[in-house]
Amino acid sequence: MTVQTPTPFPIADRLSEQVCFDRHELGKILAVYGRMVALGEWRDYGLSTLRDLAVFSIFRRTAEFPLYRVEKRPKLRARQGMYSVVAMDGHILRRGSDLTQVLRVLEVKSIRQVD
Repeated sequence: MTVQTPTPFPIADRLSEQVCFDRHELGKILAVYGRMVALGEWRDYGLSTLRDLAVFSIFRRTAEFPLYRVEKRPKLRARQGMYSVVAMDGHILRRGSDLTQVLRVLEVKSIRQVD
């Protein structure tokens, strides 16, 4: 009888390469998201973890394109900052290294004139 060492699953290598939001980052994003849901502006979100970036997508309705995307790209940490908020049309609304400052652009968009 021969004893073989177990072979590791190939998925374990891929999971360590993915970029994810940590608990504190998600807390900040979900605080803004919760306020906007309470106002009735947003209704759904999606979370994607990819090799180069993590994306928190914000939807007005489930079946639409995302209104905004909060992206985390660690490779841009030294240049423009690793966090960015991207609009539906692909324009970057704000980019920086402090997530709280970057998320303020979403709160400013909720201010409207009341007739």
